[in-house]
Amino acid sequence: MRKALLFINGEPPKEFPNLSDYDLIACTDGAFHYLKELNFPLEKLDFISGDFDSFNLEALREPPHNSFQIIETPDQNKTDFHKALEIIHEKGFENIDVYGGSGGEQDHFLGNLSVAFFFKERLNLRFFDHYSSYYFIPKEFSMSDVKDKMISLMPFPVARNVETKGLKWPLYNEDLILGERTGTRNVAEQHGVSITYTEGDLLIFVAK
Repeated sequence: MRKALLFINGEPPKEFPNLSDYDLIACTDGAFHYLKELNFPLEKLDFISGDFDSFNLEALREPPHNSFQIIETPDQNKTDFHKALEIIHEKGFENIDVYGGSGGEQDHFLGNLSVAFFFKERLNLRFFDHYSSYYFIPKEFSMSDVKDKMISLMPFPVARNVETKGLKWPLYNEDLILGERTGTRNVAEQHGVSITYTEGDLLIFVAK
């Protein structure tokens, strides 16, 4: 399974994942600033994308930065995150881990979730931050090695007939509706957890 890693301009990660797990590594221009500050091995980057309005592009094209591709995306009708995902998808990737999707200004976080929702039928996106991983799940979903971890289920905005197995407070064909009832702050009582639902969309948060 080919997998891509994307850094975007949210809260910088405290530690980087194993870079050898990825076939492509990219960042938006905003994330490039914190990658340099964190001494990320820039030679591992395949490309940077963005409008680069705060960059000296000529300097960026000189060594040691010229090992990666620079892709200008001036379209202001889409976010840098959206445009970076388009590029990665065009390069043939469907499985993408995203760092920097949360933290900072919360409108950015909600905007990033909106972008992920837009791509959910085409891409398998997983976000990672200091506290959890989170992503949209299919109608039939299972995971392992999560015993004692906090699990939260958030409808987006509705998920019908949700049934869970392996959680402390199970759901039995129940509806989750944003503004009425959500499934936050549950706990995995078993190593394996399964979730099914019949309609709508469901976002899961798995605490570290």
